[in-house]
Amino acid sequence: MRKICVVSATRAEWYLLKNLCEEIRKDEDLRLQLIVTGAHLSPEFGLTFKEIERDFKIDKKIEMLLSSDSEIGICKSMGLVQIAFGEALMQLKPDIIVLLGDRYESLACGASAMICKVPIAHLHGGEATYGAIDEAIRHSLTKMSHLHFVANEHYAKKVIQLGENPKTVFTVGGFSLDNIENLRLLEKKELENALNFSFKDRNFLITFHPVTLDKESPKKQFNALLKALKKECQNCGLIFTKSNADTKGRIINALIDDFVAKNKNSTAFVSMGALNYLSTMRFVDAVVGNSSSGLCEAPSFKIATINIGSRQNGRIKANSVIDCEAEFQSICKALKKIKDEKFKQILKNTTNPYGKAGAAKKTKEILKNFELKNILQKQFYDLKELG
Repeated sequence: MRKICVVSATRAEWYLLKNLCEEIRKDEDLRLQLIVTGAHLSPEFGLTFKEIERDFKIDKKIEMLLSSDSEIGICKSMGLVQIAFGEALMQLKPDIIVLLGDRYESLACGASAMICKVPIAHLHGGEATYGAIDEAIRHSLTKMSHLHFVANEHYAKKVIQLGENPKTVFTVGGFSLDNIENLRLLEKKELENALNFSFKDRNFLITFHPVTLDKESPKKQFNALLKALKKECQNCGLIFTKSNADTKGRIINALIDDFVAKNKNSTAFVSMGALNYLSTMRFVDAVVGNSSSGLCEAPSFKIATINIGSRQNGRIKANSVIDCEAEFQSICKALKKIKDEKFKQILKNTTNPYGKAGAAKKTKEILKNFELKNILQKQFYDLKELG
């Protein structure tokens, strides 16, 4: 029985990994192992491991978050997870581990797996986020990994360009799209009861994370957003989701709490869960901020995305995405564009560049059947030498 170990550190990761875990668990020839770490185990971020435990057995919980979100604090947290992850691998002895994307926790786990000679399957490689350390982490994980599952052909070419053999690169689509198809999304009244919030005539879902490579402070950028919302959205419903355990994330969360306390048309959540988050997208005019969800999921609902600042620079975007600078006037202009009749027509014809549902099932089949013998010894796939 092949043992497949899946690692999750944040609510956003689990939202993408849950369907894959379910596919692995259902297969009689596979054994799912689940390691949970990072923000999942923190009271400050909602103890979201409890949501996982309602549906899955967690094999290992790795405590690693310090009470600091400074650069030094994050570095020390990475060290803690790398130490503990090596021990977990020795105990669980998986045949392959699954890591998602671009988180610093995943980088530490990948380094331990590489040294412990455990093959790595990497999800959502080849993508770009020039404004964040995520960019370098994602590509570093690609080079550590042995199987690659990407969202579209453009990203597949990027992974191959990094020297990975095309035979190990699989285009399966965006993992978040499985949730849109598989979940029974809530109707408006059900959702209002779940959120304890009444929708207005116009509504916005706001998710903003620190831009870790930007010279401007996260506080200054987020204050510009709050100022724009105050001016342009006085009678709108504003639904905030808080930042993950990132550098300077606590600054943004404190600003959200202060804003919500002073504005009755707003509410905030540490963790909405996939069902509430996607259901909310059905009833908002736009997703606002710099989260990948505005690029990867929002187009499927044919709603606008206001993408602020440089965090998602380089990522493929649908024509429903409005890019703007992280400053007051630019954000105000973007909020006004949503009302434009020509733009509303564009939204009706929007298609999601991240494909359709099915990524979890396709990935499970490859993880189950791919020959792992001798997979650890990779050769650099040179495009020039091989034509």
